[in-house]
Order: sequence, then C-alpha cells, then structure tokens
Amino acid sequence: MENRKTERSRKESKGEAYGNKPARKSGVTEKATRRTTRSADRPKRDDDEKFYHKDGGKPTGKGRATVNKKGAVTSRHDREEWHDKPDRRERSERHDRYDKPESRDRYGKHDKPERKERSKRSEKLELSEIVRLNKFIANSGICSRREADEYIKTGLVTVNGEIVTELGTKVKQDDDVRFNGQRLKGEKKVYLLMNKPKNYITTMSDPHAKKSVIDLISPEKCKERVVPVGRLDKATTGVLLFTNDGDLAARLTHPSYNVKKIYHVFLDKNLKKNDFDALLKGIALEDGEIHADSLSYVDDDMSQVGIEIHSGRNRIVRRMFEHLGYEIKKLDRVYFAGLTKKNLRRGAWRFLTEEEITYLKMGNFN
Repeated sequence: MENRKTERSRKESKGEAYGNKPARKSGVTEKATRRTTRSADRPKRDDDEKFYHKDGGKPTGKGRATVNKKGAVTSRHDREEWHDKPDRRERSERHDRYDKPESRDRYGKHDKPERKERSKRSEKLELSEIVRLNKFIANSGICSRREADEYIKTGLVTVNGEIVTELGTKVKQDDDVRFNGQRLKGEKKVYLLMNKPKNYITTMSDPHAKKSVIDLISPEKCKERVVPVGRLDKATTGVLLFTNDGDLAARLTHPSYNVKKIYHVFLDKNLKKNDFDALLKGIALEDGEIHADSLSYVDDDMSQVGIEIHSGRNRIVRRMFEHLGYEIKKLDRVYFAGLTKKNLRRGAWRFLTEEEITYLKMGNFN
C-alpha cells in the first residue's frame, strides 16, 4: 500500500499522473492557458469590426465585447456606445415623449374627456310624464284612444287654450287639456281581477248585450275607466283582468309575449287517447296549425281535461275540441298571466296587490 502511494506521488511530481499531463501550476489551468494563447494568436475576423469605433479603429471598451444573435453589443464596458445606436436612441426618445406636457394631456389617465352631466331626477320625471294627447284623453275615462283621435280631428280638444287637431301631439300631465270645454285629468293606473260569471260578455261596444262584465264593477269603488284585457266568450267563465294601463294590456294580449293560460274543460264524452296525442302534436284549423302546450286528465275523469296554451286566437280552445268531434259543456279559465281566481267567488272582483302589479310590469307573465 505504501509503495503505491509513493509511486503515485513520484508520478505527480514528474507530470506523469492522469494520462501523462503536465503538472498544474498554482491558480492557472491548462484550459485557461490554451484559451489565452488562441485568443492572442487567432487571425482577425470580418465581424471584429463591430467591436471598433469607426473613426480610429480602437476597441470600444477595455474588456472583451460580445455580440448576441440580434447583433447587439452586450459588454458592460460598451454601454455608452450601445445607447448611441439609432434604434436604441429612437426607443429612448419614444419613452421620453410621454413625459412631455402635451403627451400627458393626450395619454394621461386623469385627462380623459369630461363626462356629460347626468340629467337631474326632476328632468327624468318630467320626460316620463309627457304622453300622447289621445292617451291622456283615454286615461281620463272619456273614451278609447281611437275615439280620442276622432275628437281631436274634429277640433273638440284644446290644450292650454288652443285647439289641437294634429294627431300625435304630446302633452304634460299638468297641461290644461279640455274636451268640449271640460277640463280632463289623467287617471291613476288601476288593475282589477274578476272571476267572470257565465252569460256576461267582455266587449265594450255591443249595444244589444244585456249583461256586460263592466256592470259588475262598482263605480263607487273604482272611479277610473277600465277595460278587460283580452276576451272571454259569453259562456266561458274564470280569470279576467281589467286595467286602464294600455301599455300593459297590449303586452298581455300580443302573441309574441306568449302569455300562459290554463283552462278547465268539461267535455260531453271521454277524450280518446289518439285525440289526446293529436292535441299535443298539433291539429290544422282554418286559421293555421295549433297545439296544446300541456294537456292532462282531471281527477282520472277522461271527460275533464286541463289544457295549457299560449295562443290568443278567438275561441281557440272550443274550436280545437270541436275539430275533433267533441262538444264543450263548460269552459273555465283558471290561470292567466300568473293570476288565479283563488278565494274569489263567481262574479266578484278585487284590486291587484302591489306585488302582483310589479310581477306583471316586470314581464313575469308565467
């Protein structure tokens, strides 16, 4: 063992250890020595011009410079020359541009265009109170909008002392609007719910009718002029809505809003299974195809069904069953636009609650 160590030490002293390499000098490696030798002896390359000034051919710095892939000088001794390059100078000037007063006026976050002053609440309320003249007259309880247009054309209406004959004229709630010399006042919006009895009509312009649903509304309790929303034929009973809010009435009766209606139908015979399926699938009537949105038997009695539809066609439920050979003995509407006749006897009516009115105005018809 001692002989091996002695032999190894002898070889290291003579440079024969590790492949007969020369012995190391303190602080300097052979690799560093070779690199220094090659650097001093190598010939000048074409790209070495990048490291010299154009005027005197002197090096750009004391230390060795290098060039990255984009051709930029990366030696810390050449920072002054690095900033003198045109592209770097332009970039620097571009950043300096935002520090100028005129640039801050353009790009500063606090120099955005001033917002327009919001209209005051009083101005918004004033705009909301402007209505068409025919609507103002209709809301006063004198007549309908169409009749009001005829009165306007004939010169029977004055606004603030002047005769108005132009249709589409708009007025404010506090304007002096007179019909035949009598001043009119806009009525507040009212909403009534009635459980319509049988043998009462819902039309307002039938002079030969003996019984009308309007006759059931007490003028002492409801002084405003209201009209029924939609129609129920004379023999149909159930939920019926009244209001003087023309905009809401138009939405509830327009087909695009798909207002949900449910009817309790009493037939003269049991509804067959194939006819049951046909109503759900769709049947062709003279005014187009129609189908039930939902259909079910009532209390396991096949002669009584509950049908849900969205269509507002005239006598649509009766015509659907008559097309299949059935006769309706009794038809009762139990649901309309989220309203029911719960706790409301036949022929009675009540004012809607604030919650019900809110739901209707929000469009929650179903």
